[in-house]
Amino acid sequence: MAHVLAGSLRFHVQRLPAPQGADDRARPVVVFLHGLVVDNLSSFYCPLAVPVARSGHEVVLYDLRGHGRTERPAEGYDSGTAVRDLVALLGALGLAHRPVHLVGNSYGGTLAVHAALARPDLVVGLTLLEPPLSGAWVENMVDTLSAAALSLEDSEVPAELRALRLRKAAALTTIADELLNRTSLIDDIAAGRVFTPADYARLRCPVLAVCGEHSELVPGVAELARYAQGPCSVEILPGLGHDVLKESSGALRTSVLAHLDEVAARQAGALVR
Repeated sequence: MAHVLAGSLRFHVQRLPAPQGADDRARPVVVFLHGLVVDNLSSFYCPLAVPVARSGHEVVLYDLRGHGRTERPAEGYDSGTAVRDLVALLGALGLAHRPVHLVGNSYGGTLAVHAALARPDLVVGLTLLEPPLSGAWVENMVDTLSAAALSLEDSEVPAELRALRLRKAAALTTIADELLNRTSLIDDIAAGRVFTPADYARLRCPVLAVCGEHSELVPGVAELARYAQGPCSVEILPGLGHDVLKESSGALRTSVLAHLDEVAARQAGALVR
């Protein structure tokens, strides 16, 4: 693990090389984007990141601005800044000229779509796990985060968890408190622009979207599939809700690796032409 300065911010980054002898430069770099508040790069490590690296891809995981061990400035939690953070980080890692496949979980999926729209020259594929794409989600999430912020403000919970030697839980609670009560995160999400069919029509790269059968996000994913101009497939996992990454690692791994192979083959064909 390392900290990398990108722009004016220090990001906590984990890189996984492809196996020795693999022609990883023939495949897109796979970058993982995690979800909000208590999520971080470790969420992806065992379920997906290690298998993806073993399949021949170079992998980059990082804690988003303010999350995990990345620096936590007071502002800059809007999607536009998140995309600039991603591009700056790739540049700092010497990957600015490599094609990138983004794997986004939950809010990380939203950021992945923003990045693909902003930088179609860079993003050659998307894997979206339970991506919140609708305005209704934004309203619900802002309400949820605002309630959480009130419950954490001046809370004794972190100290109580530390007293019980539950250090990880205490650290996550402290990060959540700082993000929700001492940064612009909630306001930035509330002010975020909602995707439109015209946005989806600009998506040309291959997309795999995975949702749980009982997820409230299925309608937004269906709209994405309806209007996207590039290849777009949707996989609905039975019996699950907004917990695909945690509860369906085996089936999910198979689908993601197959999609990555398809994108890599498409990219290789484009290079030959």
